[in-house]
Amino acid sequence: MAHHQKKKHTIEDLNSLPEGQRAELIDGQMFLLTPPDTDLQRISYTVARTISDYINRKNGRCEVFLAPFAVYLNKDNYNYVEPDISIVCDREKINDKGCNGAPDWVIEITSSGAPQRDYGIKLLKYHAAGVREYWIINPQKKAVIVFDFEKQRFSNQYCWNDDIPVCIYKDLVINLDKLLNK
Repeated sequence: MAHHQKKKHTIEDLNSLPEGQRAELIDGQMFLLTPPDTDLQRISYTVARTISDYINRKNGRCEVFLAPFAVYLNKDNYNYVEPDISIVCDREKINDKGCNGAPDWVIEITSSGAPQRDYGIKLLKYHAAGVREYWIINPQKKAVIVFDFEKQRFSNQYCWNDDIPVCIYKDLVINLDKLLNK
């Protein structure tokens, strides 16, 4: 009995999508992306601005990028993601097309569309690719899960009003309730 095999998509397939259509590739499987809602945009911008301000105050070298920002995760033709927020400290990874390799810190903000990807396959891909820290912000549950891959701490769960310590920056804490309700 013959089995039907799914086409393994490549970066070239992404580039041939209609103008304005965004997608991610994970192991050659294509996932179409929908535009983020207003709350996700608000959260993403506020968190990214907070991190960027911290880096600037410390004269740090890391850069903060908001989606859509291309991350060629495994430097191959089959894995391409657009995290909601990417913090990249190795400037050698950055070029005019995006980031080649794993960012140091990735933050995904779940939407009602496909949160299982953030908790499942992306979690595994980010860990395997060498991301040092991964946050999943869930606005629906007002919860944040932090994975410190660098220290092999795989999950700490926080509430919206907790002071959440950042793993890669020892003196930075983020309290989403305070940030978003100013």
